[in-house]
Amino acid sequence: MKPVQTAAAVVGGAFALVGVLGFIPGITTHYDQLSFAGHHSGALLFGLFAVSVLHNLVHLAFGVGGLAMSRTAGTARLFLVVGGGIYVLLWVYGSVIGAVFGEQTRANLLPVNAADNWLHLGLGAAMLLLGIGTTAYERSRGDYTSAGHTPNS
Repeated sequence: MKPVQTAAAVVGGAFALVGVLGFIPGITTHYDQLSFAGHHSGALLFGLFAVSVLHNLVHLAFGVGGLAMSRTAGTARLFLVVGGGIYVLLWVYGSVIGAVFGEQTRANLLPVNAADNWLHLGLGAAMLLLGIGTTAYERSRGDYTSAGHTPNS
């Protein structure tokens, strides 16, 4: 297994785990306030991150997708780079929603709060760095493969 595949599997596994943890009372505080979607959900994963059923399902699906995509180097790289980009965009979305409309707006569908926003930025940046960094590492070793490209050619 190449480093990019290991990275994608670890990230995917972490997302899947977080998706499951969001449904466990105690780990998710105010579990009785968990709603399907939107800013009305008062549930907080680890007492910090706003979650809803939809938010948890998105994390779970994203994690399962990452695990599936870790099977090949090309799809693992795609998961890390595109997924990282998506999480950076989610940070932008959450920051704009919070700054312009406030967290209690209907546009806050997932829901997200300030802690979520900073986590999304960190996750997005880490995923991008893992995708790019493992690619650079593989190229430096002459072990990089992609569609139409073979190692050492």
